[in-house]
Amino acid sequence: MPADAVTPLTAAVAPAVAAAPPLSLALSGAGRFGSRRRPAVCWAGMTGDVPELTALADRLATAARSVGLLVEDRPFRAHLTLGRWRPGAPADGDLPDRLAAYRGPVWPVTEVVLWRSHLGSVPRYERVAAWPVR
Repeated sequence: MPADAVTPLTAAVAPAVAAAPPLSLALSGAGRFGSRRRPAVCWAGMTGDVPELTALADRLATAARSVGLLVEDRPFRAHLTLGRWRPGAPADGDLPDRLAAYRGPVWPVTEVVLWRSHLGSVPRYERVAAWPVR
């Protein structure tokens, strides 16, 4: 994201988050992006207020587009990325299958956070802004 887009984006995001009702979520099951033989991402699914989370994600995408940012055009899928497999490195593509029956505790969503990703050999993430979910 260009540095000059941060201020307009934070202004556009505030009302999108303010419109969110209180949310509770739980991890449920797992899956992968990529094939079993060549997995790319291992993720945990979500249960709980997923329709409300999806509506929030739609409002956030609209806010990002309103300030000229490109937003992926695929449907939102509520999940938590657990890890990534590096291309060419050994990978256990069966791991998501072993986690399929997992059901985690319910937790309240207390905030939405804008993170800046610094990718590379050792990725790091910087907290840019946050909005409370009430």
